[in-house]
Amino acid sequence: MHIPHLQRYLLAGVLTVLPIALTLLIFTWIWRQLVRLGAPFVNALAGALEPWLPQLSSLLRDSVFTGALGVLIVVVGVYLIGWMATLVIGKKALGLVDRTMERLPVVAQVYGSIRKTLDALQSQPKSGQRVVLIPFPSEQMLTVGLVTKVFRDSNSDREVAAVYVPTTPNPTSGYLEIVPLELVRDTGWTVDQAMTFIISGGTVGPDNLPFARVAKPAGSAD
Repeated sequence: MHIPHLQRYLLAGVLTVLPIALTLLIFTWIWRQLVRLGAPFVNALAGALEPWLPQLSSLLRDSVFTGALGVLIVVVGVYLIGWMATLVIGKKALGLVDRTMERLPVVAQVYGSIRKTLDALQSQPKSGQRVVLIPFPSEQMLTVGLVTKVFRDSNSDREVAAVYVPTTPNPTSGYLEIVPLELVRDTGWTVDQAMTFIISGGTVGPDNLPFARVAKPAGSAD
């Protein structure tokens, strides 16, 4: 076999296997974390049933069954928490948790920033909020950001935008940039499209984006 063919087929094989391997790796990690979280509840249930139903208790202690039931318990628990969060009593309980976390030193800053970021990513864009491109980290490079607020410079009366720049693949961490509004380029993307693009490392997303700035006629507004 010729060397060029060998290199080409090896590269094709790597590009084919890598997405599958990474997907399996991510889901395996998620599965293990869910099993770890659910295992104490399964073990407690098995211990409670042992005096009356020893066979069922023994089945619950089987590693495969324990893992599957542990994952199910965690998923159902998260679902119930989400359901309760939509109710009045759930909103009051979450409000109490928020107030408690905000009173804890150090924890308040971390919890507050994560909470606000997740709320912003889940909420519908308000007036002026949109997915944009900004020059970052240099003038020759552009990055995807979300305009969170537009306001005026108190010294020059110039309009500037607060742009949150999520990091890949974890969009809950990132940078907050203050950018002159004329440097902000609208993408026309939805927040969901932008999050998919960021989490996938740019492999999944719209086929077009406005990278090159179009020259405007003289005298036209920015």
